Amino acid sequence: MSSSTFKPVVASDRIDSLDIIRGFAVLGILLMNIVGFGLPWAYMDPTIAGGSEGLNLKTWIATSLFFEGTMRGLFTLLYGAGVILLTQRLEKREAGLETADIYYRRVLWLLVFGIIHAFVLLWEGDILYQYAIFGMMLFPFRNTKAKWLMILSFCLMLAGAMIDISNYQEKKVVIEKGQAIELLKKQGDSLSEQQKGDLAAMEKALSKPPKEEVEKIVEGMQGSYADAFSTKAPEVIWMETSFIYRYGPWDVLAMIFMGMAFFKWGILQNQRSTGFYLLFTLVGYGVGLAVNYIEVQAEVASGFSRLAAEKSAQTYHLGRFFVTLGHIGLVMLFIRWRVLGFLNSVIASVGRMALTNYLMQSILAAFVFYGFGLGYFNKLQRYELYYVVGAIWVLQMIWSPIWLRYFHFGPAEWLWRSLTYKKKQPFRRLSQEQ
Repeated sequence: MSSSTFKPVVASDRIDSLDIIRGFAVLGILLMNIVGFGLPWAYMDPTIAGGSEGLNLKTWIATSLFFEGTMRGLFTLLYGAGVILLTQRLEKREAGLETADIYYRRVLWLLVFGIIHAFVLLWEGDILYQYAIFGMMLFPFRNTKAKWLMILSFCLMLAGAMIDISNYQEKKVVIEKGQAIELLKKQGDSLSEQQKGDLAAMEKALSKPPKEEVEKIVEGMQGSYADAFSTKAPEVIWMETSFIYRYGPWDVLAMIFMGMAFFKWGILQNQRSTGFYLLFTLVGYGVGLAVNYIEVQAEVASGFSRLAAEKSAQTYHLGRFFVTLGHIGLVMLFIRWRVLGFLNSVIASVGRMALTNYLMQSILAAFVFYGFGLGYFNKLQRYELYYVVGAIWVLQMIWSPIWLRYFHFGPAEWLWRSLTYKKKQPFRRLSQEQ
């Protein structure tokens, strides 16, 4: 039986809670990505660009407390859930070996989408490429029990935390040694070559990007498409090589395994009790925000020193994990209590078109900020970036429900499904379906 016999999930089979969470995630991920689109090297350090006082500082604190890594975390959990949803559905239909064929075509085409997103749309923070890289490892885990998937997830996060702790301790030693040598230098002592090297190592560990390099990036991003490409390409290459293998297993893969487990437990399908989700919300936010607050306060108090950032990284996975749980619990409670009313269906529409909307955010942000568009790169303060976020949110919440009245899928989803199943999928709805 060929893969063209099998079809993507139809609207009647969709799980509303997954679409709503996915909608929240794709809208929320722009809260963090917008800084990378609009400012140079200011994602973690607001002193570099965009302002670090007043409303700008409060904006950095708010996003760091509630959204740093957590919207990406939700998005990644849902990718893991999608692995189980797809393979279970195909195996129930007795697809046999076609299950693997369809799954791996889906992953490989996602890899292509990620490359295009990063190199053509010029977004170095692309997550699709990482999903595809780790997605190639997931098929053998599709029938693994949920508890073992969670254990794998926790082990990966623990490994990441141990590496971050080790990095902090190493950098702390370098700085303490350099500070002692600096004191000797001030006292007039002559320094050996080794001591000079140690002093230089400390200065490098504490240094921020030179002003000339920041200005060079700004100039490139305010230039032509070719200028922007030349500016972005080195960072894209780093993000899709070294960065993935240094951070991806404890960040992306850990959350994918968790999403697979949560789906098997019915957590993401809104199948647990109201008390369960209330506990998720209270414990998640209670622990996660407390951890994040300690990290944020330490960085602000230090003037955003690199050592403080390394120190905060030691508990990054802990805070991120719990706040993500809080988000899941809160969204599920909102769904049950109908807090958002008609917005539930609007956000679900955004989620059903998550790939299209994710790519569209990059296109719109590039138009607003890059030189071949409106050229606002490094011209807005940090808090002003969120005017752009709000405008994109409104646009996507308006156009997604309207689009789905006339089409079965978003354009990117339709293309991905057609390529995955090697057959052109139905696209436009018939008049009686609308």
